[in-house]
Amino acid sequence: MPQVNFDGLTINYDVQGDGEPLLLIPYTSADHACYAFQLPAYTEHFSCIAIDLPGSGESDKPVGPYSTDGYADQVAAFMGAIGIESAHVAGVSLGAAIGLHLAARHPQRVRSLSLHSGWHATDSYLRSVVEQWRMMASVLPTVADVVTQGIFPWCFTPEMYSDRPEFVDALVDFVRGRPAQPVDAFLAQIDAVVAHDASAALRGIDVPTLITFGARDLVCSTRFAGPLNAIVGSELVVFEHLSHAGLHEDPETFNRATLDFLLRQRS
Repeated sequence: MPQVNFDGLTINYDVQGDGEPLLLIPYTSADHACYAFQLPAYTEHFSCIAIDLPGSGESDKPVGPYSTDGYADQVAAFMGAIGIESAHVAGVSLGAAIGLHLAARHPQRVRSLSLHSGWHATDSYLRSVVEQWRMMASVLPTVADVVTQGIFPWCFTPEMYSDRPEFVDALVDFVRGRPAQPVDAFLAQIDAVVAHDASAALRGIDVPTLITFGARDLVCSTRFAGPLNAIVGSELVVFEHLSHAGLHEDPETFNRATLDFLLRQRS
């Protein structure tokens, strides 16, 4: 797995496929492997660069707190360090929040923007949910336990649990098989989620943008669709049967819709 050093940080990342660059930004606690279900479809058309954010995976884990705008600056520096002048950018949840700031603060780096299960600014409901995760991290043995016991139920539909228990078990095993995230780094990412506010940046984003939500998502519900649609020319897709992590629960549907947008943005 390649690594790159810049600004005193070592960042781990993965590159697969050929074509125009597509940068994939993970969600809270996850590393680059969270896009495993997307890569078979995406890599047929794009060179996919999936990053381990600082604080996750095998990248460095500097002392927090972290912030979404700070992460955006680090991602822009990462792109420069590996020689990518600009890329299509996709992010899920925390990755989407980072993508907003990346497009606003470093517009020359972003060819198109895909925001999945994202939000423009943290509200009291979202804050209440993630503060529960912070509390769980103080009592459960590992961050993987927080993710699989505390975060998963917010990310998937009840039907997935009842109809596909073996798939839930496989996802639990997958999480436990990834590099362990220290509690301090997880809490620093929670700080970034709680403090996130890109409201002022939205109208400054001037690239083709796809916005997707799961209609059954409570964490980042379609209550955030209106503000995000303030991005000029953005497109909105709502997956009626999915929750927060539709990219895992139904990758075929997710990939079809997101790849349709991405293919229309190629040069």
